[in-house]
Amino acid sequence: MSKFTLKHNIPAYLLGFCLLAFVGCKNDKASKTVETEVAKQPNIVFIMSDDHAYQAISAYGHGLNNTPNIDRIANEGAIFNKGFVNNSICAPSRAAILTGKHSFKNGKVDNLQPFNWDQDNFAKSLQKNGYQTALVGKIHLDGLPQGFDYSNVLPGQGQYYSPDFIENGVKKTYPGYITHVTTDIALDWLQNKREKDKPFLLMYHQKAPHRTWMPEEKYFTLLDSVNFVPPANFFDDYEDRPAAASQEMSIFKDMDLVYDLKMLDKNGDIKTKYRGMFQKKYDRMTDEQKAAWDAYYDPIIADFKSQNLEGKELAVWKFNRYMHDYLRVIQSVDDGVGQVLDYLKENGLEENTIVVYTSDQGFYLGEHGWFDKRFMYEESFRTPILMKYPKEIKPGTVIDELVQNIDFAPTFLDYAGIAIDESIQGESLRGLVNGEVTELRDALYYTFYEFPAEHKVKRHYGVRTDRYKLIHFYYDVNIWELYDLEKDPQEMHNLYDNPEYASVQKDMHEQLERMRQKYGDSDALNEENLNRYLNKKNIKKKH
Repeated sequence: MSKFTLKHNIPAYLLGFCLLAFVGCKNDKASKTVETEVAKQPNIVFIMSDDHAYQAISAYGHGLNNTPNIDRIANEGAIFNKGFVNNSICAPSRAAILTGKHSFKNGKVDNLQPFNWDQDNFAKSLQKNGYQTALVGKIHLDGLPQGFDYSNVLPGQGQYYSPDFIENGVKKTYPGYITHVTTDIALDWLQNKREKDKPFLLMYHQKAPHRTWMPEEKYFTLLDSVNFVPPANFFDDYEDRPAAASQEMSIFKDMDLVYDLKMLDKNGDIKTKYRGMFQKKYDRMTDEQKAAWDAYYDPIIADFKSQNLEGKELAVWKFNRYMHDYLRVIQSVDDGVGQVLDYLKENGLEENTIVVYTSDQGFYLGEHGWFDKRFMYEESFRTPILMKYPKEIKPGTVIDELVQNIDFAPTFLDYAGIAIDESIQGESLRGLVNGEVTELRDALYYTFYEFPAEHKVKRHYGVRTDRYKLIHFYYDVNIWELYDLEKDPQEMHNLYDNPEYASVQKDMHEQLERMRQKYGDSDALNEENLNRYLNKKNIKKKH
């Protein structure tokens, strides 16, 4: 016998049991330590809507509508007054958010080009480091999403009524209204599908308020008593701005009476280009839904037909119809945000969860007479960003620094304690919201590639500083625009050839070149992306 056995007189089997127990205790202690460390990693709920203008969030103070639940994020955390996108169109913006890279780096320069899911994205990094990950709702990137343990996404743009979803690669149709269906799927994953001993990422994406702004019955009459006054530049004549004049985004000229404004009269008197497309959307409704829809819209249609509106009166009427339905679909989005925030609070998750609300870009609500997005002008370039995280962000924090959608990926990796790859072009917002950093950048870079295409917005790129903006429209034109945002926040006066701004023009050209070199963009890349796009659309190149 060993000295130990003789001295303590312990049977060998008992000694072995004690050794196993000792090892087990050590392992149990190690396990608890790991769990504690995991618990320190914050959960992340990333809420994104489609085409939600910052002007239509009441926390931004424009007075158009009331979004109490989205406002809760700002009141309990931070609001960003100068949040911007890299490329104001759906799919490229989403690709930039996932990868933290500009369009010309991640390859998704327009809605037409494929997105390479094989490249890194922040969800993949979180997943590899122990996070449960889910993507629910609109993503608008073809292919099975990578980086997610669970995905249930819309094919393409999605439908407001009886929407189709693709759950982990399997397509199915859900009864009901899309905004509620998306919220229900997100809440079901939070409650029933995730592993609750792991930190989680939930990307919860609503289709609304994307065109065609079909509200749910609950909100048909919301704001009926409100007569919206168009923005001061609603009847913009685009003097000295030929690129702005050449678009097809006019509420008066281009907004379809049936497809956009619901004037689907039963006897077919109102004939429009996209009437048939809206008919298909209407036909997705159940008989009960159609009855409720007709009870509200048929009197509006009859009244419209009796008025025979023309000119400015018709333009203002169309603006109001647009605003009413646009803001109504947002109200349903706000309801869903409230449900998710309530779930986090009621289940003890609020304190350790980062919540972000944003949009894939901004949107025009009559500014310059427009709807839609695409341009580098403020209303579509700028996007709402609200963020809360009780552990680090003080309630009521206001951020006035320049931030961009490429910043989300490094921000989430930073909070999770994961190394940020050098290829990521965004900056973490963590230091800004906790007060450790006062400025991330002195300028923003922007690109837009989708021309010739719907809405006819010219290809352009540009740079924005805190005060000035320089834009270059190219391909079939060569137009430069310069704006002093302090003196001309509505961007009505192109100062590019103004001798009083000669030094500003020079400085902004230098800043633009610095941005292009910093991020790796060039005229050669523009040419390459243009050729790919034209080949896809079988369009002969203009010289």
